[in-house]
Amino acid sequence: MGSTGEYESQRRVPVPPSKPFLKSLQARLKETFFPDDPFRQFKNLPISNKFLLGLQYFVPIIEWAPRYTFDFFKADLIAGITVASLAVPQGISYASLASIPPILGLYSSFVPPLLYAMLGDSRDLAVGTVAVASLLISSMLGKEVSPTENPKQYVQLVFTATFFAGVFQASLGILRLGFIVDFLSHATIVGFMGGAATIVCFQQLKGILGLVHFTHETDLVSVMRSVFSQIHQWRWESAVLGCCFLFFLLLTRYFSKRKAAFFWINAMAPLTTVILGSLLVYLTHAEKHGVQVIGHLKKGLNPPSASDLAFGSPHLMAAIKTGIVIGIIGLAEGIAVGRTFAMFKNYHIDGNKEMIAFGMMNIAGSCTSCYLTAGPFSRTAVNFNAGSRSAVSNIVMATAVMFTLLFLTPLFHYTPLVVLSSIIIAAMLGLLDYEAAIHLWKIDKFDFFICLGAYLGVVLGSVEIGLIISITVSLLRIILFVARPRTMVLGNIPNSGIYRSMDQYQIANSVPGILILQIDAPVFFANAIYLRERISRWIYEEEDGLKSAGEASLHYVILDLSAVGSIDTSGISMLEELMKNVHRKGLQLVLANPQSEVMKKLDKSKLIDKIGQGWIFLTVGEAVSACNCMLHTCKSIHVAVDQNAEENKV
Repeated sequence: MGSTGEYESQRRVPVPPSKPFLKSLQARLKETFFPDDPFRQFKNLPISNKFLLGLQYFVPIIEWAPRYTFDFFKADLIAGITVASLAVPQGISYASLASIPPILGLYSSFVPPLLYAMLGDSRDLAVGTVAVASLLISSMLGKEVSPTENPKQYVQLVFTATFFAGVFQASLGILRLGFIVDFLSHATIVGFMGGAATIVCFQQLKGILGLVHFTHETDLVSVMRSVFSQIHQWRWESAVLGCCFLFFLLLTRYFSKRKAAFFWINAMAPLTTVILGSLLVYLTHAEKHGVQVIGHLKKGLNPPSASDLAFGSPHLMAAIKTGIVIGIIGLAEGIAVGRTFAMFKNYHIDGNKEMIAFGMMNIAGSCTSCYLTAGPFSRTAVNFNAGSRSAVSNIVMATAVMFTLLFLTPLFHYTPLVVLSSIIIAAMLGLLDYEAAIHLWKIDKFDFFICLGAYLGVVLGSVEIGLIISITVSLLRIILFVARPRTMVLGNIPNSGIYRSMDQYQIANSVPGILILQIDAPVFFANAIYLRERISRWIYEEEDGLKSAGEASLHYVILDLSAVGSIDTSGISMLEELMKNVHRKGLQLVLANPQSEVMKKLDKSKLIDKIGQGWIFLTVGEAVSACNCMLHTCKSIHVAVDQNAEENKV
């Protein structure tokens, strides 16, 4: 096609100096695992100061405790007591959801919050058990060991799963692999949580209707079959109590949402229902008329349970698998909740530090008769609205739970199970975020169908199937984005040197004889073949369009590489093959604005020499100007040749 000659841009695209491989690898690893550069604060400091800063990094309470004031304590005292009023009934309720003794739910609200207060990075997160993880424990471990036939072995598996959840969480934080949790998209979490909440609500019909025997399956069909196959065993007394308490809980939530100052009404409502339900059963002797009660709760603090970790159990692999799954769910919910409330107060939390804190509190919890704890939204919202100023609110909450364990557990003897079911249903209805689903539908239909797939997977299949679908669809979407990047045709914005997508800008005009394409992603082995085929298709579609319109033929193909941050050997081979295909058609390939990494690879592969340094430009505008000059020069030469031929004939 010739050379740009005197028309080529004076501003050449330089090839950046190459770095040694080890130095380049070190920089890349640093960007991957340490994007926040946590070591910058240690520079140019004596060893003693570095040690103190390191200790403050892993144990944040050492850093903020000296600045703690009495005003902060007053706010945290109120918040902690308010959260404790929710934590006690929720702890008992979620323990029953996990098919473990209710007392373990109270134990789990004592030791873990104390550890999180020392190791956690969030000022607002309130630690406790979570409903979805409780359901997962029951559904996954209940298949291995029956919680009713072998309760001791089942509880040991729960502690073991909690231990491995903690090890997994802490390992992710220590190895700086927190970005793995980010593979669960917002749409996936909304759908999964909504599906789990739906199943939990339907499962609570067992308690509402006073049923003794119930399915261990978690899909909607099995649950509803279990409910309606036992119509003759429904207890009207239990149903009436359950509906009344559920109505009360939903009414308090409605009033607290109407006016933020009434948040405490919603926070105190679960404890109020427990007190009222216990008094009602005690005074009417309802337990003798078919209303099931909690029964005896052992007084005292958490007994050690390290010896109960079943490392030699034949079901160890099931415990490890359950631990990893509930560990991921705990992290996804806890970190998302922590970041949400940190944003409200304009401070930042370190996701990797949070993972270490979650992991350590679950490892310690598994050794002190606790099961998985995280940062549930309901408790954190109450903590935030109650005016918490620091993690001390968790210490206050744990102290209140300790007082309950030491002195108040006998008072829960007459608490009806139907109250616990009402509390769980009321909490789960808050996880059915239909507004978020509607928002997804409006903004991104693909995200909505991901959300719907995760929801239906949980509701119609099982919690595990829903989780697998959620992760698979999230990864599939990432693969689709990476393997099928966008390419677009650029046009000129009238009266400017700006070139933009012709799909987005209807006023953009194509440039006669020139096809300008933009690649919108890194080019590597997963998308190289697709890009070659897609660019080739753009070329012959453009040529066909020009022929049918009777316009000037195509001469130049400009590739805008400004969005291509990196390229591998497969990408280089693709460009070389594309160049040959273009040349065979009598066209010229032109590159515009290749980035640093791309220029290095082009230089090392000698592709710059094959394309020609004169056909690589700093901007699309310069590339178009040079191509236009060549077109006009060629056209002038052809006119002159034709004139000479005519003169010679004459």
